[in-house]
Amino acid sequence: MTAPLTPPPPPRDQSSHDPWQPPGDQGPQGDPGAPSAGYPAGYPVYAPQDASYGADGPGMKTELIEAVVATVVVALGGVLLGLLWWWLAPHVPLVGDVVDKSWVVYLKDSEGEQAVGVDGTFTLLAVGFGVLSALAAFLLRRRGGVPLVVALTVGGLLASLLAWRLGMWLGPTKDVLAHAKSVGKGVTFSAPLKLGAKGALLAWSIAALVVHLGLTALFGPRDPEPQGVATDVYGAPMS
Repeated sequence: MTAPLTPPPPPRDQSSHDPWQPPGDQGPQGDPGAPSAGYPAGYPVYAPQDASYGADGPGMKTELIEAVVATVVVALGGVLLGLLWWWLAPHVPLVGDVVDKSWVVYLKDSEGEQAVGVDGTFTLLAVGFGVLSALAAFLLRRRGGVPLVVALTVGGLLASLLAWRLGMWLGPTKDVLAHAKSVGKGVTFSAPLKLGAKGALLAWSIAALVVHLGLTALFGPRDPEPQGVATDVYGAPMS
């Protein structure tokens, strides 16, 4: 006897039932509405609504340009700080005298606190300017960013250095002996305007940094959370 020559049946396409297909893949032909392999019928699949999530905000080039502009503007504010410091700082009184045919200069009030007042005036003014600059930067650009924070810090330091040098230049001469000789023996004159506590040069930057970070944390915009719609494996939204 001979067996009938019947061809074997063609193999069935098991691509849509491949047990090794990773979960979440689309159905055959890339149809998002077809059932996904690995999920039972009715299993919810979360599909993002907006594919462009996270693509907001200005570019890095724009942020750097804004940071440079902010640094220059804040640094120029040191001119106003220097003028106010020169105008509001207390004067340290000095007196010239002749001892053994040589001129000497000494403090008129050895227990006076005018020198401390000079440093305190500069520090308070710098803190005020730091708060104002941070508030202005936050109102003009609420999103903030690292470049803007760096601009406030660097600009505040440059402004303080400019104010310090400007105040010293506008104040009395540094040559106290020549000044004592010009006004005469025993005549009170003002000492040069100088900053004894150099740490006051950081007051503007620290105040601006703290205030800006606080405003951004309290009132700055929040990053939107990713939102999606729960759908079944057929693409229909689930209630």
